Amino acid sequence: MKELRELLKKLAEAFGPPGYEDEVREIVINYLRDYTDEIIVDKWGNVIGVKKGKSDKLKLMLAAHMDEIALMIKFIEKNGFLRFTTLGGWNMKNLLSQRVKIRTVNGNFIKGVVGTKAPHVMTPEEQKKIPEEKDLFIDIGATSKEEVEKLGIRPGCLAVIDRGFEILPSNNVVCKAFDDRSGVAAMLYAMKLLKDVETEATIYAVATVQEEVGLRGATISAFRINPTMAIALDVTIASDIPGVPDAEQVTKLGQGPAIKVLDRSRGWGGGGLIAHSKVKDFLIKVATEEKIPYQEEILVGGTTDATAIAFTREGVPAGVISIPCRYVHSPNEMINLNDLMNSAKLVAKACEKFNKEVAKEIELKIIR
Repeated sequence: MKELRELLKKLAEAFGPPGYEDEVREIVINYLRDYTDEIIVDKWGNVIGVKKGKSDKLKLMLAAHMDEIALMIKFIEKNGFLRFTTLGGWNMKNLLSQRVKIRTVNGNFIKGVVGTKAPHVMTPEEQKKIPEEKDLFIDIGATSKEEVEKLGIRPGCLAVIDRGFEILPSNNVVCKAFDDRSGVAAMLYAMKLLKDVETEATIYAVATVQEEVGLRGATISAFRINPTMAIALDVTIASDIPGVPDAEQVTKLGQGPAIKVLDRSRGWGGGGLIAHSKVKDFLIKVATEEKIPYQEEILVGGTTDATAIAFTREGVPAGVISIPCRYVHSPNEMINLNDLMNSAKLVAKACEKFNKEVAKEIELKIIR
């Protein structure tokens, strides 16, 4: 558990906005060296770790995204305040008064805070209103545009939340970017669990780019691999908190990984995923046989890389193993380490048990 926890910490604290996943990519590559036969980095930065199986035609793709929701500087005010636009699905109220770190054109980091008008000078109507992007700015303490530019900050520079990894009671942990560094951690650790296991299928462990802005890396890598079956690893909503009825909690922390039944995205054109029923059933069968606790997930309000993979080429049977997470898309996301470990175990066992017989159950049926 300690190794997995330290891997998660390293991944989550790394800087990795969409399109700028460099720090995370290096961690992934260095970890996969010992557990794969080949590592490919494609033109857009997806990392594809290949563990060769008995068959090179039977392909199982795993996918977890490296990027995190972020901010991009779009304008520098004369008095040194920074205007930004968002990358990924931010709720503006989660950004208020948060500390951020901005990577400069020189690769250095400058700290700042997201500011807005103080409540003392707001009108009653303004106090009730959820802030919009135009109402917020980043304050780095500079007093002029020239001072900001001397520090190496230009339009196009990226910022992420400046929050570190903390251990809480009951094996819970909190940090920024568990969406989806926890999925990456589970995938990487699953490859370690498979080190001395001979699989029938060739396993493709893919750390994808730009999921938060449109499932882009998964689209590219799935087309390249053309897998027989695919499993995405991502977080899902755990709203097992005061004020949320049981029917709306989706999953609960500490009750095991979630096996996707359905998700639905409000902001992505594809609409989400109805998990392939045979893939879902296969994952449930594996979890049951291996006595791995699991939950079944129906999520209205989000989707994963599996949606892009599923509808690549002539279609790929795809499912999802989700890690329950409280406060998703906030500066302080919370997961349970037991859920994380069980996710890794479920992925590893699914890879071990995926064979030609399982593939035959889901392949195209030619009637006549």
